[in-house]
Amino acid sequence: MRMIFLLSVIAAGIIFLKIGKKKRSKCVAAGGMALILCAVIALIGWGIYSVAQDKWTKGKDGMTADAGALEKSDMADEEKNNEKENSDGNGCENGDTGSEQYEKGYDLPISDGEKERSEKECRKMMSRIQNLYKNCDKGDASNVIISDESALAMWEVLVESGEAVTYYDKTDMCNHEKLEEFLVRSEAGEKGSVVSYELHADAGIRRNEFIFDGTDMYLLSTNCVWNAANEPAISGTSYTRIKSWEYTQKGWFIYELCVPEPPEVTEVVNGICMVRVKPIDVQYRQFAQRYLDPVGYQGNNLFSSDWDVEHMEELDYNGLYEYLYMIKHQERFKSENYPNGISEAEFEALMEEYLPITVEQVREYAAFDETNQTYVWGRLGCLNYAPSAFDTSVPEVTQIKENNDGTLTVSVDAVCAMTGNDAIMSHVLTVEIDEDESIKYISNQVMDEGKSNIPSYHYRVDER
Repeated sequence: MRMIFLLSVIAAGIIFLKIGKKKRSKCVAAGGMALILCAVIALIGWGIYSVAQDKWTKGKDGMTADAGALEKSDMADEEKNNEKENSDGNGCENGDTGSEQYEKGYDLPISDGEKERSEKECRKMMSRIQNLYKNCDKGDASNVIISDESALAMWEVLVESGEAVTYYDKTDMCNHEKLEEFLVRSEAGEKGSVVSYELHADAGIRRNEFIFDGTDMYLLSTNCVWNAANEPAISGTSYTRIKSWEYTQKGWFIYELCVPEPPEVTEVVNGICMVRVKPIDVQYRQFAQRYLDPVGYQGNNLFSSDWDVEHMEELDYNGLYEYLYMIKHQERFKSENYPNGISEAEFEALMEEYLPITVEQVREYAAFDETNQTYVWGRLGCLNYAPSAFDTSVPEVTQIKENNDGTLTVSVDAVCAMTGNDAIMSHVLTVEIDEDESIKYISNQVMDEGKSNIPSYHYRVDER
């Protein structure tokens, strides 16, 4: 609009100038010239103003853009700092504590660097035993189970690495000091991490890295197996929050992992794990492996009931037979060889050998088939057995005391991994060991505090 107005003024000035010249009027000509001059000056001034305003506007926009970029950069830095704060310091991000996945606690995200490091270290441990695995007897089954002899040879090689290593309940955890120190420090609230390894029955290895951030504990776990070419292969890596944990006076590290829960899953998943950190006395371990483990707490009541020489009537002899058979013959009871029951001579001789009982008492207390003249034996099944966590317990010797009469008093804790209890029940067993190292069980007494944890016992044969 300004441009049109100024051009109109110039046009008017030109007209006045021509009229003035034509009529020879100096006043009119001077007025027209003045209009033209004023309009030109105004036009030039407006042009200068427009250029200056345009440059100022562009400068302002540039400053605004720079400020926006700086703000975005600050936001990005803040986001990175937040991510760093949410990290456990080992590259495994805990995420927003309010997020659904963090609250669930399992399948937590793992940084690529930490995943690669964990898997690399696990493969390295596998490579230490690769030659032993290639040359050991793997059998013909698709699921390889190596012998204890081969596994122990591999375990000894792994121990040389200086890392904490365990092979189920067959050995103590070697190089356990770092794990124990980590647990003690964690109890005091100190941040830290530690690595341990498990050797499995198939010669696979699990690498467990426990991480404590001052509040919560996490487990970064990598499992490595052998492929068909006898090469290490990673089967999985996971990062999980530990719901609860404790380090017991006996030296058990007991923890419960966060796991899927109903209604997300239809079956209950048990996230409880137990690791024996402190070594067990060698004599105690060997005694349990030879005389207690074959009997256990399932299918018989030898260790879960009170009895002695004067009170033998409550024992389940028909259920106990197969376990005493295993101790004597070092092999499982072959029930197919006894389709009609166990002969009098075999049954009574075995009971007399391992218990302070007479033949007459055996005939009185055990279930006997008069028709076949044999002692009845029945396999554990739904009609005579109700599974319970207690039955899966493992005997752990805590003390052996020699008595004046030559017998031994053995204090035993039933360790139940299913419930995470290192002494779900305790009992005192009196035994007699002969020169040939054969054993006779003399009596058993269950401590009062553990009796409530023992389920009602169902005898193997109802005819008893």
